[in-house]
Amino acid sequence: MIKYSEDHEWIDLNDDTGTVGISPHAIEQLGDIVFVELPDVGINVDKGDAVAVFESVKAASDIYSPASGEIIEVNTALLDDLTAITPEAAMDCWLFKVKVSDASDLDDMMDDAAYKAMIA
Repeated sequence: MIKYSEDHEWIDLNDDTGTVGISPHAIEQLGDIVFVELPDVGINVDKGDAVAVFESVKAASDIYSPASGEIIEVNTALLDDLTAITPEAAMDCWLFKVKVSDASDLDDMMDDAAYKAMIA
């Protein structure tokens, strides 16, 4: 099940691996993405740490880790084609994978219905 943060990150947890991206709503609000900075593989992060940056024609936004753990993979393919980051493709444009150290970090996150209600 995908869960969402109030900062518009999503995480899809499978076993202890969380795949993280930002929501279609967030990409729509940012506009055209001109720069993306991804975290380094192998670093340990705490829930809420700023680990990536999205810069658009409108603003720069920190992307926060929704869970504590080790960054085990980043989606470097995004860096080759920033135009592929669109609201329509947001759920396919994952940013990084984190080996989640405590799944209870996701307990206070929203399900799809709650997130849609928040952005409505």
